[in-house]
Amino acid sequence: MLTTLVSMEETKWLSEDEREAWLALVSIMFRLPGAVEGQLRSEEDMSLAEYLVLAMLSEAPDHRHKMSALATATNTSQSRLSRIVARMEKDGLVTRAGRQDDRRVVIAEITPAGLERLREAAPAHVRHVREIVFDRLAPEQVGQLSEIGRALNRGSNTRGAMGLDCPA
Repeated sequence: MLTTLVSMEETKWLSEDEREAWLALVSIMFRLPGAVEGQLRSEEDMSLAEYLVLAMLSEAPDHRHKMSALATATNTSQSRLSRIVARMEKDGLVTRAGRQDDRRVVIAEITPAGLERLREAAPAHVRHVREIVFDRLAPEQVGQLSEIGRALNRGSNTRGAMGLDCPA
């Protein structure tokens, strides 16, 4: 009990502004993924993770990435990504292969069918993201949002979709 009292006394509590910002962030964390996922599932019959896999691969200069880098970019575990990519592989959207010089490294590559699938899904997805995020922000807020994201991601073990730095 004494430990609890000491730690409570030593805790630097959130200011009113910090509390308001935290609650706004929590609301975004819970509501936004569901809204994005819902649009993709209902209109495009794909998950956000599947969309991100296709998008990250399509943006790579050679349309290929290490699975480990792809897991980081899509903010998912390697085991979950492996299951997602296996399903997408069955649908002919991506392929996987071990690297010749290091069989421990698995490379994912988007197929022409995967590129086409992304081309079909991207317009509605981008319209939805613009509607629920960017149309509600002033241009300077977009820059602030980027800065906030970078600051919150700094020091974490993930780089996220913006920082994919491990091409195949």
